[in-house]
Amino acid sequence: MRKLMIAVGGSLVLAAPLANADILGVGANVNYWDSDFSGEVVNKGSAVDIENDLNMGSDSNANFTAYFEHPVPLLPNVRVNYTSISESGSGKIGPEGFDDIINADVNSDLDLDQLDATFYYEVLDNWVNLDLGLTARKFDGELIVRDQTNTANVSKTTVDAVVPMGYLAARFDLPFTGVSVGADGNFVSYSGDSLHDVNVYGQFEIAMLQLRAGYREMAIDYEDDDDKLDVELSGPFASVGFTF
Repeated sequence: MRKLMIAVGGSLVLAAPLANADILGVGANVNYWDSDFSGEVVNKGSAVDIENDLNMGSDSNANFTAYFEHPVPLLPNVRVNYTSISESGSGKIGPEGFDDIINADVNSDLDLDQLDATFYYEVLDNWVNLDLGLTARKFDGELIVRDQTNTANVSKTTVDAVVPMGYLAARFDLPFTGVSVGADGNFVSYSGDSLHDVNVYGQFEIAMLQLRAGYREMAIDYEDDDDKLDVELSGPFASVGFTF
């Protein structure tokens, strides 16, 4: 963690004098993401596959992003993103068991909430756009598994953390058309834990309206005491936004 903070922080210090923002900009968008689940959750050493055991395969959700850019030298721009994922399924726990549930039909609920605060600099700002920054991600994950026969037999797995992540965004504009393609992502890896959240997209902008469609992949491999979340979500998304 310490090495990551030093590396990213050093990059931001080097990037600050190169920042090119010369106007005030505000924008927001709502994003619809159709994601597929895969991976496993571990509770006190026992693991369950959320796709094969719990029958959780896909989820559709709405996410929100807003940003504020300014021409003040050396001060970073700010971007906020909120992602909420909720999925339910009915499956079966086998003889290997999960927590205290063994050989049982189960109902399950998985909730994952993420709030990002990103501070970044516009290193390039013309037909080629490049942003570099640091994200503080607050995420809360909870899996509840209920025995269908014995309703008092309930397993609860929780993961709660604030994680610093590197942020990188690049966009290439086709001049005079409003059309662009780009990618952005957050990423971190330390002490056996790793997270990444990347999307690629095509965009069309006319006046203040911004339309975007692309593909997003998010992977979380994080351990919190005896509980561990090792899941991946990926799928297409579409968004509509406004810029001022």
